Amino acid sequence: MPTLLRLRAAALTATAVLLTTVLAGCGDDDAKDEDLTRQELSWKACPAPDEAQGEGAPPSPLPDGGEWQCATMKAPLDWDDPKGDTIGLELIRVRTTGDASERIGSLIFNFGGPGGSGVTALPGFAEDYETLRTRYDLVSFDPRGVGRSDPVICENDQELDAYFQQDATPDDSAERTALLDSTTEFNDACEQNSEKVLPHVRTTDAARDLDLMRQVLGDDKLHYFGISYGTELGGVYAHLFPKRVGRAVFDAVVDPTQNPEQGSLGQAKGFQLALDNFAEDCVSKTEECPIGDSAQDVKDRIATLLKDLDRKPIPGVFPRDLTQTAATNGIVQALYSQDFWEYLTDGLDQAYDGDGSILMLLSDSSNGRSENGEYDNSAAAHTAISCSDSKPRYDTAFVERKLPEFRAASALFGDYLAWGMIGCTDWAVAGAADHPDVSAPGSAPILVVGNTGDPATPYEGARKMADALGKGVGVELTYRGQGHGAYNSKNKCVQGAVNGYLLDGRVPKAGTVCT
Repeated sequence: MPTLLRLRAAALTATAVLLTTVLAGCGDDDAKDEDLTRQELSWKACPAPDEAQGEGAPPSPLPDGGEWQCATMKAPLDWDDPKGDTIGLELIRVRTTGDASERIGSLIFNFGGPGGSGVTALPGFAEDYETLRTRYDLVSFDPRGVGRSDPVICENDQELDAYFQQDATPDDSAERTALLDSTTEFNDACEQNSEKVLPHVRTTDAARDLDLMRQVLGDDKLHYFGISYGTELGGVYAHLFPKRVGRAVFDAVVDPTQNPEQGSLGQAKGFQLALDNFAEDCVSKTEECPIGDSAQDVKDRIATLLKDLDRKPIPGVFPRDLTQTAATNGIVQALYSQDFWEYLTDGLDQAYDGDGSILMLLSDSSNGRSENGEYDNSAAAHTAISCSDSKPRYDTAFVERKLPEFRAASALFGDYLAWGMIGCTDWAVAGAADHPDVSAPGSAPILVVGNTGDPATPYEGARKMADALGKGVGVELTYRGQGHGAYNSKNKCVQGAVNGYLLDGRVPKAGTVCT
């Protein structure tokens, strides 16, 4: 199902692999009278990821021999009752390579989602941040409701297979009813299986967890690297604790001024732009583009494929067929990064010959489905956090009124993203606000990095975030590139600016442009 923000790190890592027991529960009575800020973490070798994290092998040591360590931090289940029941938040770290005299502290990462496991994501991306490791311990975590941190559980694997195979772009009343019924069943399952944790997974809760984490790790200030949804979490933290912000970078920036409707419409435009760029890139290569003679031909053939799949799916990953919804989701997943455009080309070329396996693998990756048919809890956590954060509740009549506007933004993705707005229908917990408050007067400077070709968090969001943080706080940097995020593009200008701030405290000039 389409969502406001998809998972960056965990999903892309899973895609690369596909294509080439909760640790601490609620209600620890012994912890009720503890000062949780004084807890000492028991760091140990990391176990293999569990099902909610996506399973797999334990993280391998880094090339220099750096070992991964994991620990569980206790936090209040309900921050309005900090002496009450606790939950366990799973953390991961690798120690700095530098001298103790040069160490700044811990640099905490959130790679996005909401719903992405930072415990599994950080090892997959750590080599990209080796320069930052010279002065920081690199730390990430599973936010509450995610992975090993008291995960939200909704439907089982078989039910999720059906959920993600359904027609997410209904054409008639019967299909609309089926989509709404399926959404209601999913949301009811979340309430039934995760009733205790559902009211406590808002971004404001996670921000308070971050501040507790800062104290437990021994830092006077929070040094932070937020990507995608991680920028929203960072902005909310800065609003709640402006004087405790240390050096912080926001990359692939969420527009904090938008409600879910505006965010979905922005994504429709963003993914259409990414598709346009993909098509132009394919036909501009010296070798013949195998999926179209011109950029328009590439897009026309994709549109025809999706219409055909709506009528008759093709074989995907046995025993499932590639449906229109799965194909659209697979295309969206590949557009997150220019590194995956080659997979999209191969997947489309294959699908035109009646084989939908590559597009289905891309879709599975986005949905958190492993090759053995088991799902992580990213979709459940994403829904729970998003619906708890966002006050609006959209019905089918609202979506139908908005369809022309979404189709104008993207003929290919408009319906898909518009119908995704019904995901919080009848959610068990009321939404907190129309959009997050990130105003942070008195905060240290926060470097806000926007990518002009970002499909998932369109470039305009960076300016909106910088403005909302406040004068003298948000410092905008522009990267003229492609894909979701800028630092991971390995652009030397972007990395130089980010590294210069995080390592040496040099704030780039506002308005700096990297190409």
